[in-house]
Amino acid sequence: MTAGCLKSASMNANAPPPLLIGCAAGFSGDRTDAAGQVVDTLIARLAGGPAGQRAFLIFETLAERTLALAQLRRRDNPDAGYEPLLDAMLRPVLARSLAHGIRIVSNFGAANPRAAARHIARMARELGADAPRIAVVEGDDLSGPSHRALLHETLGAQMEGLRIVSANAYIGAEPIAAALDAGAQIVVCGRVADPSLAVGPAMSHFGWRADDWHRLGRATMAGHLLECGAQVCGGYFADPGYKDVPGLDNVGFPIAEIDADGQCTIGKADGTGGLVSEATVKEQLLYEVHDPSAYLTPDVVADIAEAEVRALPGEDRVELSGVRGHARPSHYKVNVCHEGGWLAEGEISYAGPRAEARARLAAEVLRKRLDGLALRVDLIGALSILGDDAGRMLADTPDTGLRDVRLRVAATHAERAQAERLAREVMALYTCGPAGGGGVRTALTPRLNTLSCLLPREAVPVRFELLGAEALA
Repeated sequence: MTAGCLKSASMNANAPPPLLIGCAAGFSGDRTDAAGQVVDTLIARLAGGPAGQRAFLIFETLAERTLALAQLRRRDNPDAGYEPLLDAMLRPVLARSLAHGIRIVSNFGAANPRAAARHIARMARELGADAPRIAVVEGDDLSGPSHRALLHETLGAQMEGLRIVSANAYIGAEPIAAALDAGAQIVVCGRVADPSLAVGPAMSHFGWRADDWHRLGRATMAGHLLECGAQVCGGYFADPGYKDVPGLDNVGFPIAEIDADGQCTIGKADGTGGLVSEATVKEQLLYEVHDPSAYLTPDVVADIAEAEVRALPGEDRVELSGVRGHARPSHYKVNVCHEGGWLAEGEISYAGPRAEARARLAAEVLRKRLDGLALRVDLIGALSILGDDAGRMLADTPDTGLRDVRLRVAATHAERAQAERLAREVMALYTCGPAGGGGVRTALTPRLNTLSCLLPREAVPVRFELLGAEALA
């Protein structure tokens, strides 16, 4: 299909009205009060918008290891394993969203979408709302025995001896769109690609085909702008005196308006702080994109090489255009998380004259006492973020004479007993010296490691199910 055909299609008087999609979370652990402001804005825009306009609320709550942590919770409790903040995020807006026809799509199902769906149904009953039609999207979870052989075949020797915690494919928007077409008001997913949370609603609303590459590419980048929540609204952008952002304490969360061609305008919830500008949109547009001409997703290969960003009249409205799309990849990306031993950490503070010298001496004491452990040493306030695990930069960086330094040491080991040595030795610095150390904190954490691979799409059967009353009881 040519660009000219796409342009003429968007001018069709019979095309559905633009779609509104608001995002109320950019990761697990995001603020739980964002959804109220987003929903208020969506309700107001629906009231003043054209007939037939639809609005969606999305929550993006997964990161690379979030699913592994969710699987560990599910091991302990078969009714757990979904987003732990689900109630705090959704309860304040669930009844209002349902009452105003705002549909909800999220990956907060994590490792247990069905349990999340049951929790949402229970929440609706407690709020006195009508029972919502809830669908779950499945097929991403490859951690079961039936997929082990395929993972072994793909990863080969890397799989030997691993104790797998989770294995999930990044699936796409098609099952979300199908669930919405079937009448779902809420779609609960596990590991779908982040932009697919917006692409699925757009496919359903506009009736796009799964191979309408240009429109899918545009909707994907709209989803990419939304997926990190407040980042595009100035959150991750703010840098005082260089990139000033007003009202960061009440930073808004984004709302996209997507038309029948997939072109989008990005704004934010009404009455909130932050800002949406050409600069914030450009930064988010390039966020985590390795190749601007080939941003790989399970739905499409998006191409922003010729994209344009333009501020519209008024405040906090930016238009994205010029995005194209190419045929989607033949394989899904799969992350395999496995047990990786133990992470030990210890911290102690030094202050006053020669504080940095005492912190450096403490680090040297620990290196000698913890023979056999490879230590990561950070002087917080002097050298930490820019340091390295081998300690080369610390050795090459002179003492700057800081009077307020916190020493952090960390090590990993396959055996818990070996990792625990670090915590004991940091604690012993209280009286074994150097002088004046205090405020010791230690932690021992199970470590999760990750392998990634590609699997053919046909090896990952995706599906949705619209759950009945019995399944949601």
